[in-house]
Parts: sequence; C-alpha cells; structure tokens
Amino acid sequence: MKPTLIRTLTPLALAALLSSCAAVGPDFTSPAPLTMARDYRPADERGGASPVVLSGPGEAVARDWWTLFPSKDLDAVIRLALAANPEIASADASLDAARAELAAARGAELPEVSASTGASQNRLNLAAFGFSGGGFPNNPEFSLYSLGGAVSFPLDAFGLARRGSEGAAARAEAALHQRDAAWLILTGQVATQAVTLAVLREELAQVDAILADDRRTVDLAQQAEKAGGEAHSAGVSASAQLAADQTLVAPLKKQLDTARHALAVLTGHAPSDWTPPDFDLAALPVPASLPVAVPSELAHQRPDILAAEARLHAATADVGVATARLYPNLSLSAQITQGALRPENIFNYPSTAFGLAAGATAPVFDGGRLRAGVKGAEARRRAAVAAYQQTVLRAFGQVADLMQAVQRDQEALAAQHASVDHAAETLRLNRLAYGAGATGLFPVIDASRQLSNARLGVARAEGQLRLDAMALFVATGRGLAHGA
Repeated sequence: MKPTLIRTLTPLALAALLSSCAAVGPDFTSPAPLTMARDYRPADERGGASPVVLSGPGEAVARDWWTLFPSKDLDAVIRLALAANPEIASADASLDAARAELAAARGAELPEVSASTGASQNRLNLAAFGFSGGGFPNNPEFSLYSLGGAVSFPLDAFGLARRGSEGAAARAEAALHQRDAAWLILTGQVATQAVTLAVLREELAQVDAILADDRRTVDLAQQAEKAGGEAHSAGVSASAQLAADQTLVAPLKKQLDTARHALAVLTGHAPSDWTPPDFDLAALPVPASLPVAVPSELAHQRPDILAAEARLHAATADVGVATARLYPNLSLSAQITQGALRPENIFNYPSTAFGLAAGATAPVFDGGRLRAGVKGAEARRRAAVAAYQQTVLRAFGQVADLMQAVQRDQEALAAQHASVDHAAETLRLNRLAYGAGATGLFPVIDASRQLSNARLGVARAEGQLRLDAMALFVATGRGLAHGA
C-alpha cells in the first residue's frame, strides 16, 4: 500500500474507532414503578353494590372514551373542538418545533460538506513586492477561476453530539405526550361542559315544574280561603313560596349562558358565532361498566406521566452533554480546490490543491464553568426524578379520588331517588288528608317543597355521577400516541 494512501486512511480509521466509543455520562433507564398495588384505594374504601361497576383490572380505556356515552351531539362537539381548538394547534406546533430541533441535533452527528466556487478579475501590484522601474511599466491583469469543496467530521469521541441527539429525542417525545395530554384534557373539558348544560337544563325544567306546583297551590289556597276553609295566611304563605322559587330561575339561566359560552370557546368559536346543541341528561346515560387501568399500567399510558418520564430522560442526557464538554473535542477535515487562470484548465491535475487535517481542542482553564455545568445538570436530573415521582403519585391520588367519588355518587343518587319516592308518597297522603278535611294546607305546601327539592337533588346527583365518570376516563385515559 502506498504511503500516501496509508496516511490518508489512518485518520479515517481513527475517526471510526473514536466514534464507536461509549458516550460519557449516565445512561437512562425507565424509572421503577412506585407501587405494585392491585388497586388504587385502601381495602376499607372498596366495595359497595351499585348499578355502575368498575370493570376488571387491565381493561383499557378507549382513546375515544366519550363514545361510551352514546350521544351523537357529544361526539360531534368533541371532534369539532379537537379540530379547531387553539390549544391543540399550539401543542401541535410545539411538537413540530421539538421534532425540528431533533433533526438539527441528529444533523450535528454527521459530516458537514460544503462547496465553493468563484471567479475574479485581478490586477497585481508589482511595486508592493519591490519591483519597479522601466522593466515593469504595467501591473499585469488576469482572471482567476476556482472550484472546491470541504468536508468536516466531528469524531464525537466522548458522545457530546450523541447525548445532544438523545436529549433532543427525549424532548420531542415529551412534546408528543404533552400534545396527548392537551388532547385528553380538552375532551374532558368539552364533555364536562356538555354535562353541565344538560344538568342546568334539567334543573330549569324541574324549577318550571316547581313553579307550576306553586301556582296550583296558590290557586288552591285562594279557593279555600273564599270557601272559608283556610285563613288568609295560607294564601300569603303560598304566594311567598312562589316568589321565593321564582328567584331560582335567573341564577340557573346565568350558569347556563356561561356554560354555553365556555363550550363555544372550547370548540374554537366566539360565543356569538356558534350555538351548542341542547344536551339532555337522558341522552347521556352512564355506561354500565367503567374501564380502569391497573396501577402498574397507568404509568405506561397516562400522557402526563409519560411526558415527565421523557423530561427525566432529557435531563439525564443533558448530564452526558455537560460531562462530554470536559473532554477534548476532536475533528477531521478535508478540502480540495481547483484553481486556474483559464476555465478550461480548472479540472487539470496541476490545478488541484487538497489538504487533510485533524484537530483537537481541549479545555485548559475555564474558571470552573464546565464542572459547574455538570453539577447543575446533575441537580436538574434529580429535580426531574422528583417531578416524575410527584406526577405519578398525583395521578394515583386523582384516580383513587375519582373511583371513590363514582362510588359515592352512586350511593348519593340512590338516596336521592329514595327521597323522591318518600316525598311523593308524603305529598299524596297529605293531599288526601287535605281533601278529606283532616289537615290544613301547610302540610301540603311543605310536602310539595320536599318533593321539589328531592327532584332537583336527583338532577344534580345524576350530573355529578356523569362528571366524575368522565373525569375518571380522562384520568386513566390515553392520548393519540397511545390510543387504541
């Protein structure tokens, strides 16, 4: 083998050898699960028979979880929001930016190739070189043409570029899961407003029924007073109750308007440009089974936990980046230039010039800046570990709260239905007694009031059960990246 070729190939072989070296700094490993429990709640909080049950462990929550509530209006509004909500657009843009940064980081690992070309008209100043006199009356003029290229290759012997790419990949993954979290949260917000509208419409319907009963009671009291069977105070009391119940209407309408406006904004519209459907509680039945992921799977599908893990990965890679800066930075470069006075001679061998170079730069004194950078990166990694653990614990606590809330909601709803039954029977008996002359009007008014309050309680309990069931879906759900 010719010595020139050997000298040329030796740096390339060295480059391949150094580039294969392991990167400095800690390698990332996924955090161990914080719990191996089979349930989110303590044993004494489980159980309780109810019409809605939490499904067996391991049943996955569908990505489009809201379709378990068979409402075409809800499905249409959520899909509209996912397509038009500015927060989703912002999350998508952040994800695109993170992916672009990842592409740039990976590009830093590759050789950089550049090309150059030039053409110039020159006049040589011979006097500047000491030539003067009659022998050189004129400075010569000539054209110069050049064409060349250069390549530089970072050896990355200690993994500076590789750790940088690893961190960028982790940040892109975090952005992906953040987008998923925004996606999941938005679906929950839209569903919440839809249920809120349905509950408020049901409450207004119940208040209308209450006002109708109040008016009938007023008419009954006035008729009884004219017949001499009741004192004037009975009619006054009935009228006062009617007036008091009329005050319930305006606050409920105010809440209804607010919910409509909030839902319009979630769909990416101004309230004046879009009107939500008239959601009805009966059209949003609670599923008979609520799938809930087992604790060991929650950390592998919930977007905020996955994003926290990706941020921990990025922080771990940053430690490697900071550590690699303590070591020499090695590189290889090569260049070739073709230069000639005439364009037709530019590719002739005598017009060729080339060079190969290897370079190294190493920190000698930086005032402790680089080592301080390593300590800072290690501290940020510890903070990311704590943040991940806190995210997991918060998620487990939220799921436990919601599972318990669903159970208590069902108990409350059953109690409210029983209250309606008892109040209805009491009103029936008091009306019979009043018709037989065995009692006055006041027991009838009081029993009617109890029944009305019980019916309002049922509407609120129905709504709360749906809200907590939907929140449970969101708390254990998955985003687009991990959807079914």
